Amino acid sequence: MSFFKEELKNIKAFVFDVDGVLSKDTSPLNEEGDPVRTANVKDGFAIRNALAMGYPVAVITGGFVERVRLRHERLGVKYYYDKVRDKSKCLNDFLEKTGIKPENVLFMGDDLVDYKVMLEVGVPVCPQDAVSDIKAISKYVSPRKGGEGCVRDVIEQTLRAQEKWIPKDMSVNNAY
Repeated sequence: MSFFKEELKNIKAFVFDVDGVLSKDTSPLNEEGDPVRTANVKDGFAIRNALAMGYPVAVITGGFVERVRLRHERLGVKYYYDKVRDKSKCLNDFLEKTGIKPENVLFMGDDLVDYKVMLEVGVPVCPQDAVSDIKAISKYVSPRKGGEGCVRDVIEQTLRAQEKWIPKDMSVNNAY
C-alpha cells in the first residue's frame, strides 16, 4: 500500500456522504419528528475552495432534506444525489459526467451503506467516529468527527499535497 499523502496527489474529485460526514450522526428532531441536520462552516469553505480550484465535488446521500440540498447548491456543488439506494450507480454517473477515473476520487463515508462504493474509489476515507468496518477499509481516518470538520481535513490535506490549498482569490463568496 502506498503512502496516503502521496495518493492525495492523484485526487481530481471529492465525493461525500451527508449523515455522519457532512453533518453530525446525531440530530435533534423537529416538530414533525424529522432530524435537523447540522452543517460545518469550515467544511463549507473547503468545498467552495475545492470547487474554485476546479475539483468536481459530489454529495451522495440516502436521505432527503431540501435544506441540505439547497446548502450544497449554494456552495456550488453540481452533483447532488439524494434518496439514493445504490451509491455505486450515482458514483458511476458522476464519473461519466466528469470524465474522472475512479482511482482519482476521494470518497468519505461513515457507515455500512458506504462500504461498497468506498471499495470502488482510489482513496476511501472516513471520519473519526465511523463504524469499525468502514475504518478497516479506509486509507485514512480523520481525527475529526462527522459534521465537525472531517471534510475540511481531507480537502485541505489533498490540496496541500498538490500545493493548491491557499485560494488565489480570497473573495470567494463567504456563504459556507
